[in-house]
Amino acid sequence: MPTIYLSPSTQENNLYVNGGTEEEWMNRLADAMVPYLVASGIQYVRNTPQMTAASSIAASNQGRYDLHLALHSNAAPDGRYGQIRGIVVYYFPGSVQGQRAARIVADNLKTIYPLPNLVRAETTTAIGEVRRVRAPSVFIELGYHDNADDAAWIQSNLDAAARNIVLSLTEYFGIPFLTPVPPQNAVVDVSWGYLNIRARPDTSAPVIAKAYDGARLTVLNQWQGWYLVRFDGAVGYASRDFVTLI
Repeated sequence: MPTIYLSPSTQENNLYVNGGTEEEWMNRLADAMVPYLVASGIQYVRNTPQMTAASSIAASNQGRYDLHLALHSNAAPDGRYGQIRGIVVYYFPGSVQGQRAARIVADNLKTIYPLPNLVRAETTTAIGEVRRVRAPSVFIELGYHDNADDAAWIQSNLDAAARNIVLSLTEYFGIPFLTPVPPQNAVVDVSWGYLNIRARPDTSAPVIAKAYDGARLTVLNQWQGWYLVRFDGAVGYASRDFVTLI
């Protein structure tokens, strides 16, 4: 299953026109994303408000992540304060996977943003979290925090935006989008050696772990004839036919 580096803004001095900061609201967005990430089996490592863009980049580059996802909101240049709206999803030029992820994110955000023609994916070499990270990177500027309408939209639509962004991630990774449910304890119930836990709900998907008969699992969700499970530090899919809830 995929693992992302989740990097909400650490810019505590960027003020929203109607209250709060970019750091505060993007961390609230990340908080809202977490249940959807867990529900869909996307693992994550997250920066902290005490970090900086530089330390976030360094932390991301120390791991092996399938995507670096930065959450930000924008500000208009001098002389145009409060006059610009829209969402920009940045990626690095030449990054095939970054481009694909950015376009998926932008296309899906068009379905919830009130001005869909102002949502676009665009290249940049000016942003460190796009240029300097090893993993494919997507850097979301989710509206303009100096614009009263955009700031209010962000603040009022955190759950919708969180759900939408995680939906885009599942589309990018080719896994089902699942809504949060309470986890359940379970055991493996096979009459042979072990149960394969796979990267996707497909018998041809790679095996990422093997759980022997009687092994305890945590069921995180379900998809058709499969359970999404956590076992021995791994998250993947196991056939429901061979897992018993307890």
